[in-house]
Amino acid sequence: MTLRISLRNGEPVIVNGAVLRAVGRTDLMVENGATILRGRDVMKPEEADTPARQLYFACMMAYIDQADLPRHQQALLERLETLMDALQSHERKRCASVSRRKWRPGSSMRRWPTAAG
Repeated sequence: MTLRISLRNGEPVIVNGAVLRAVGRTDLMVENGATILRGRDVMKPEEADTPARQLYFACMMAYIDQADLPRHQQALLERLETLMDALQSHERKRCASVSRRKWRPGSSMRRWPTAAG
């Protein structure tokens, strides 16, 4: 399946770890499997200033730098633990209950449990 990516002038994109920058309006057609992250989804290390952002940064690094995946996976687990510690106890219980739910075909992952449920 082909993926079409439209980039604005100067917009960066990471493809298999290489940073590319569009010159003029550019359309890319990706014909095979590749690791792709658009520039607007890239976070700089100094922007990871909260536990949630640090977790996102660790996920992003594991995705774009698969050559060092074990190190990034360890960082991801550490950041997840930090985020869970930062949550209030009722938020932690809610996250844990959501993470234990099994996805079934036809079920919607958009519906989150309410405070009562």
